[in-house]
Amino acid sequence: MTETALTVQQTARPTGFPTAGHFRFVESALPEPAPGELLVENLYWSVDPYHREMMDGAFALGAPLEGRALGRVLESRDPAYSSGDLVFHRAGWRTHSAVPAGQARGIERFEGVPLSAHLGILGGTGLTAYVGLTRIARLKEGEDLFVSAAAGGVGTATGRLARLLGAGRLVGSAGSAAKVEYLTDEVGYDAAFDYHDGPAAGLLAEAAPDGIDLFVDNVGGEQLGAAVGALRQYGRIVRIGTIGQYNRTTLAPVPVDLSEIVEKSLRMEGFLVSDYRSLQDELYAFVVPHLRSGRVRSDETVVDGFGRIVEAFLGMLRGKNLGKIIVRA
Repeated sequence: MTETALTVQQTARPTGFPTAGHFRFVESALPEPAPGELLVENLYWSVDPYHREMMDGAFALGAPLEGRALGRVLESRDPAYSSGDLVFHRAGWRTHSAVPAGQARGIERFEGVPLSAHLGILGGTGLTAYVGLTRIARLKEGEDLFVSAAAGGVGTATGRLARLLGAGRLVGSAGSAAKVEYLTDEVGYDAAFDYHDGPAAGLLAEAAPDGIDLFVDNVGGEQLGAAVGALRQYGRIVRIGTIGQYNRTTLAPVPVDLSEIVEKSLRMEGFLVSDYRSLQDELYAFVVPHLRSGRVRSDETVVDGFGRIVEAFLGMLRGKNLGKIIVRA
């Protein structure tokens, strides 16, 4: 077993897009677990859009960054866990973590399902999509939906779960022709468009000429305004994120016709997936059989090596990934 640990710290607050210079790797001795803690050797790490928001103030400078991770228990000082157990936790951007047992969750190994899926379609990414569709939007069979940033982790999971839930026409937006092709050929979207190709309202009207019932919004901005115009009576907007604004120093006004929200009785609601952790087992019961059968897959871009975690994060912010981006030890 290695005698040292490596952690990532934030060194400065970015203006606009962060760079590698906003981070540093720090080597230290392995942490000593206190009573009630676990020493975890991390195997997989998640890099997520919300990290960019936290860089503006929620992350302390000069301290290890938090983040979702999967790891193996090396030493347990809590009777609930044993050496060798696999756990999920949020003390992430480091090779080894001392984790309070109450902040860890044991990971069940499902035969035929890759462990990394617990950070993708079986993790917070998939749970976000599942909650958005089943609890916030209450998707009904046959309803048509539009998903922005559809080639990302939540976007691909939303498309796959919506199909399982009986959605009608699935339309997605993405940032390149290759991503558009991936959405229609691999994920199961009926139509998709590259948002660089013109005004969002026109592109959406072409992809969904009869309108939509539901918009799952990961971007905000112009696409939100376009969706309001395309929504039918009693349509719903599920607000998940605003990645299109995270790296902007000034924000342009969102071109939304507010009168349509009243005239069409539209509803818009956001949520935090952390408020729905009680649904984790429900997600497993719904998705795992389809992962095993091959009807559903966990869309992932895997980056090998903890030393590339900053590279993976910066690449995700610039849309270099298909599906959920995961770093593997």
